[in-house]
Amino acid sequence: MMNPNRPSERVIIVGAGVGGLAAAIVLAARGLDVELFERAPTPGGKLREAAVGTARIDAGPTVFTMRWVFEELFAAAGTSLDAELALTPAQMLARHAWSQDQRLDLFADLQRSADAIGQFAGAREARGFLRFSADARNIFTTLKDSFITNSRTTPAGLMQRVGLGGLGGLINIKPYSKLWPVLGSYFKDPRLRQLFGRYATYCGSSPFLSPATLMLVAHVEQEGVWLVEGGMHQLAQTMARVASRLGVRLHYSAPVAEILIEHGRAAGIRLDSGATHQADAVVMNADTAALGAGLFGSQAARATPATPPQARSLSALTWSLVAETTDFPLVRHTVFFSRDYPAEFRDLLQRQRLPHEPTVYICAQDRSDHDTGTPPPSGPERLLCLVNAPATGDHHDFTPAEINACAERTFALLARCGLQVRQQPEWTQITSPTQFNQMFPASGGALYGRASHGWMASFSRPGARSKLPGLYLAGGTTHPGPGLPMATLSGRLAAASLLADRPSTSRSRPTATSGGTSTR
Repeated sequence: MMNPNRPSERVIIVGAGVGGLAAAIVLAARGLDVELFERAPTPGGKLREAAVGTARIDAGPTVFTMRWVFEELFAAAGTSLDAELALTPAQMLARHAWSQDQRLDLFADLQRSADAIGQFAGAREARGFLRFSADARNIFTTLKDSFITNSRTTPAGLMQRVGLGGLGGLINIKPYSKLWPVLGSYFKDPRLRQLFGRYATYCGSSPFLSPATLMLVAHVEQEGVWLVEGGMHQLAQTMARVASRLGVRLHYSAPVAEILIEHGRAAGIRLDSGATHQADAVVMNADTAALGAGLFGSQAARATPATPPQARSLSALTWSLVAETTDFPLVRHTVFFSRDYPAEFRDLLQRQRLPHEPTVYICAQDRSDHDTGTPPPSGPERLLCLVNAPATGDHHDFTPAEINACAERTFALLARCGLQVRQQPEWTQITSPTQFNQMFPASGGALYGRASHGWMASFSRPGARSKLPGLYLAGGTTHPGPGLPMATLSGRLAAASLLADRPSTSRSRPTATSGGTSTR
């Protein structure tokens, strides 16, 4: 039996997503004995690659933002981001199309984007964009230290930290207003409301139900987007390499069956193979829906509530393919919009079906982020094509007929906007919510945890400390939310909470992790 009062010196981490890897790096850098177990054969979690023939295609997150999060993490490990990973700043954030002759590019340079919007929709809309961007910056600045990087996530705590009278400060970050109508105060052009409303889908949510606080996503992109040499999966490989260099023992193809409980606290794990490994603390970097559903043991299920199906974020239907394209100037990130945005979300959330006409995102991974410089591929190229889907993969089997019908509508929309994609079945890998649920059990295929619907949604995500002593939570389904930098921050918060809870340090609770993440 382990001593329940023993300091947490040996830590087991479950899951090698970026949250688990970040926690491993911070804890190992502080001298703890860290062992990590991952059910997949490679690190990354949702930051995954698809193998299509001999091609490797990023099939998860495709945008690298909030560079400072990773700079601080690597500094805590005694190295630097630049020394470990090759990054190039993007000049263009994305190209957007509504039809063959309606296109708008947004750029890393704010004024250049405003000028493009002015040419596209008029001077009033350009002024609205600058007001929108200023407000998005203010929201992000207000929440960065008070909420995003903070482990205390209650409304009362946020009100106190925001200041300006608490409630007044909260009103300034627009939590009580829906994103869609607020966008109407900046943009009269419905296409621009659609474009900036799409930021809600970055956390798997609807712009018609999400708080206007999500405007901050626009500022995150405007602060900088980077291209990762070798593909996004290199980030996971690099973090795993740094963790290993610090002494973390990484085990792949090692699924965990149970969190072991002794003396009322987490005390280790049991693998599917039957082998047990004891520890003083466990960091769970898996979808919290799986934990709450009892997939890591009935005793551990009380650590966090189960996620109700109606609270799930969106899933996706993706095509990872190698194909020839013609007639449209793709850049690295291109979005093709549906003609009826409200109908698209009614299909997704009310009817819980694939949209009749979906908005389509394409990451052209052999393309530059702008028209000049690297010439377009002369033959087949690597593409990730994604549409939003309902998170019903645990009880609805997305049949080939259903997927084919959606594919026909998807590629017809692309053709209407001028893009012809010559795909071949043998060079195409399709992933539906059914497969996403198999990869991330109990989620229904939801890729972002809980949906950000309503002002309390952000407070409904579990924090770093679970209800079970000795068990800490990390990953995109926990606070502060989905996306690579947020999931990475969650790992740092989990590590900081674990370190703060060690009896040897409880009298002088640290105020920050190495790298500056506040825990106050």
